[in-house]
Amino acid sequence: MTGPADHPLVSAVKPLVDAMGAELLDPGQAADDDVVLAWEGSDVVAVRLPQLSESLDHILAAMERRHGMPLADLDRKTKQGVVRTLEARGAFAVRHGVETVAGALGVSRFTVYNYLNRDNSAKGE
Repeated sequence: MTGPADHPLVSAVKPLVDAMGAELLDPGQAADDDVVLAWEGSDVVAVRLPQLSESLDHILAAMERRHGMPLADLDRKTKQGVVRTLEARGAFAVRHGVETVAGALGVSRFTVYNYLNRDNSAKGE
């Protein structure tokens, strides 16, 4: 980003932008799909949101960092928790989401569906 990287608005939104896998741009570089953020009436920064499939990869990488190991190395109960978290974040609405998550967890698609069904059964759905 070539704009005011030290602006308070940029400092405030950067952790969120990084967590989403988005990109900060100069407002003049904003395309129609980008979100331009203003401060006191002046455009300060534009945010380019990632594609949904890129977001899922970013979320999985962040979860690996949080757990301090590859997701495939987690125990079954922890993997079930990961699936619940990913479901809450909409990971399975993404095309090939189940396959992507199964690969990251080192389990079959069938196992991911079992984790999802077990959780939904426990909720009485």
